[in-house]
Amino acid sequence: MKISKPIFWRSKNLISFLLFPFSLMVIFVIYLKSKIIKSIKFKIPVICVGNIYIGGTGKTPLSIFLAEELRNKGKNPAIIRKYYKSHYDEHMMIKDKFKNLILNESRTNGIYDAINNNFNLAILDDGFQDQKIFKKKSILCFNQNQKIGNGMVIPSGPLRESFRALKNAQFVVINGKRDLDFENKILETNKTISIFYSRYIPLGIDHLKNKNLFAVAGIGNPENFFNLLLENDLKISKKFIFPDHYEFNKTEFLSIVKQAEENNCKIITTEKDYHRIKKYNFAGIEYLKLKLEIDNKDQLINKIFENLNENN
Repeated sequence: MKISKPIFWRSKNLISFLLFPFSLMVIFVIYLKSKIIKSIKFKIPVICVGNIYIGGTGKTPLSIFLAEELRNKGKNPAIIRKYYKSHYDEHMMIKDKFKNLILNESRTNGIYDAINNNFNLAILDDGFQDQKIFKKKSILCFNQNQKIGNGMVIPSGPLRESFRALKNAQFVVINGKRDLDFENKILETNKTISIFYSRYIPLGIDHLKNKNLFAVAGIGNPENFFNLLLENDLKISKKFIFPDHYEFNKTEFLSIVKQAEENNCKIITTEKDYHRIKKYNFAGIEYLKLKLEIDNKDQLINKIFENLNENN
């Protein structure tokens, strides 16, 4: 089966160094954009939830979490996403949890849509690299398992831009256990950045604890999904790994269903993948329901809320 990220992105090696000249070109283009493109300051503040590691860092769950928390503090936020037809799984996942989602092929126009619809706060789900938008606050997401891979920019590694881009962010949210070495690396780059930790809490899984599971994942970092199952005492009989935003076809998934039946296994997948699979109406497919928790949540929300409307 296809795997979305090359293995050589995990550590520096011959292939990554052979590709390094192309990475230099990417870095140069990003630098040119930063000098040429003038950012737009909007009538409402813009909070960006982004990443520099490609995929699987938890931007969307954090965007939903922040939108709900900031709404509880009296704001009227909209989540803004750039429209990609192939990303309908994430669009549906957001809509299930937070109705104020604006999709547009241009993030800039999406923010104008939010203003025209009387929202007073825009939360960008992705877009840290979008130079056209002035961000009042920026949050970078990392996963403690992958961190920054080999630390190199695409195509040599998994980074969308240099690690030095942390200088343009005010917050980092790391999903996973505390990692002092990684914290120190972050603080060496940006001494004033605030670091927080998050975790996913599975909900309603007790009925699965004595079952053998076929685990299906087509997300940015499928191993994180598998590890979460194992950490919560669920037994994986077989893993099925697909690229991020994979478009399952009915015949292909029917083969997995038949294998599960033959081996007396239940199928469990991610919430995002479930939105792609449910149209086939297969019986007994479950997805892992998750709750996002953030250490020192109130401190994070208060820091984000602080001075949010100044000079906007």
